Amino acid sequence: MKVIAIGCTHAGTFAVKQTIADHPDAEVTVYEKNDNISFLSCGIALYLGKEIKNDDPQGLFYSSPEELKSLGANVKMKHEVTNVDPATKTIKVTDLETGKESEEKYDKLIMTTGSRPVVPPIPGIDSKKVYLCKNWHDAKLLFDEAPKAKSITVIGSGYIGAELAEAYSKQNHEVNLIDGSTRVLYKYFDKEFTDILAKDFEDNGVNLFLGSKVTSFEEAGDQIITKNAAGDEIKSDIAILCIGFRPNTSLLKGKVDMMDNGAIITDEYMHSSNKDIFAAGDSAAVHYNPTNSNAYIPLATNAVRQGLLVGMNLTEDKVKYMGTQSSSGLKLYDRTYVSTGINTALAKANNLKVKEVVITDNYRPEFMLSTEPVLMSLVYDPETRRILGGSLSSNYDVSQSANVLSVCIQNKNTIDDLAMVDMLFQPQFDRPLNYLNILAQAAQAQEAKDNK
Repeated sequence: MKVIAIGCTHAGTFAVKQTIADHPDAEVTVYEKNDNISFLSCGIALYLGKEIKNDDPQGLFYSSPEELKSLGANVKMKHEVTNVDPATKTIKVTDLETGKESEEKYDKLIMTTGSRPVVPPIPGIDSKKVYLCKNWHDAKLLFDEAPKAKSITVIGSGYIGAELAEAYSKQNHEVNLIDGSTRVLYKYFDKEFTDILAKDFEDNGVNLFLGSKVTSFEEAGDQIITKNAAGDEIKSDIAILCIGFRPNTSLLKGKVDMMDNGAIITDEYMHSSNKDIFAAGDSAAVHYNPTNSNAYIPLATNAVRQGLLVGMNLTEDKVKYMGTQSSSGLKLYDRTYVSTGINTALAKANNLKVKEVVITDNYRPEFMLSTEPVLMSLVYDPETRRILGGSLSSNYDVSQSANVLSVCIQNKNTIDDLAMVDMLFQPQFDRPLNYLNILAQAAQAQEAKDNK
C-alpha cells in the first residue's frame, strides 16, 4: 500500500506516525514544501516574551524530518505538490530546489496541507514593514526584526494578536493593537471577560484601536503608518498582520466536498467524499458538538486528534471522531482565560436560543490565608438544560476547569448534572462545592426564577 501525505505540521506529523505504527508494511511518503515540520506557531509569543526554556526556539519543534525518516517514512522536503488527480490516483510534484517535476501514484492520500494567513488586498500591505505570523519563517523574521523596533502595531486581536501584543508590551515596546471588532478576543469571550482584558492592555501601555478596520498601510521614512476607517493614522516601526486563516486546499477544489471557505468536509472516520482521500487539521472542517454541525476551527488540538484518526482508520473504519468543543485558553498579564463551546455572540450568529449565567466566586474558602475570585459564565439550552459553553478567568489557574466543561458538552450533560457532580473538597483547592458546582447551581436558580 502506497500512502502519500501532503503537508506535515500538526495533523501531518501525527497522521504519518500513526500510519507507520498501525501499518508497518505501508510505503509512506511525505511531501512538504517548507524546510521544516511540526512547528508550534502558538509558541511564537512565548519565545518573544522570553518564556521558552534556555531561550531556544528549537524547542518549538516536536518532531523533525530525521525522526520521521527513522520511523520509516520517505520524507521529501522542499517538494511542492502541484496537482492531485483522484481519478488516476496520482499527484504531480515539483522539487523546489532543482525544478524537476515528477508524477507519483498513491493508494491512500492524506491531505494535511494546513492553512494560510488571510491577507486582504489592503493598499500598502506588500510593504516590507508589514509582517505575517504563521510559520517558522515568519517567526524567524520577527525574532530578528522585532527587537530592533521601538514601536509595533499588531492587527487582529484573536489569540495570536493578543499574545503578541502582551509579549511586546512586556518587552517594553510601544504597542498598538487594532481590530475591526469593538472587543478584543470577541470570538472567544463575552463582554464581562474582554472588558477585563482591555483594561489590562491599557494598564500595560497597549494602545487599543477597536471597532474600525484597517484601510491602508503607508511607508513614511523608517516607519509604517497604519490607517483605519475611523481616520486614525497609527505610526510604528513595523506592523504584524494576524487577522485569521483560511484552509489551504486549492489542490482538491471541485474534487471533494468542501465548506464555502474551502475546508474539506470529512465523515466521522476522516474520509473526504472520496474514500481514499483523508483530510485532517487546518485543511479540514471539524464537527462542532455545541451546534451539531461542520465548522472551521483551526486549533492544534483538533489537528492532532484528526491526524491520529487518519492513521487508525486508513484501511478500516475503527475509531470515530468525537467532534470538538473548540476548547482553548491563554494567559495574559498573569491572568488565565479559558473557554469551551459557544458564547452568546456565537449562539446568536447560529440562531440558537440559549441562556447564560455569569457569576464571580472565590475558588477556595475565605478563611484561607489567600484566595482568588473566579469570573465564570455558563451557556445552556433553556429547553433541554444542556450545557453548550462556558468561560472562566482568574489570576488562579482555572485552565483545567474548561476541560471539565468540555466533557460536559461532549457528553450532553445538563446544568443539573453539573450542579451535583461529585468533585473533591479540600480547603487548599476548593470549597465543599466546587466553583463549577456553584456556577451550575446559579443557572438552576436563574431557571427557577424565570419559570415562576
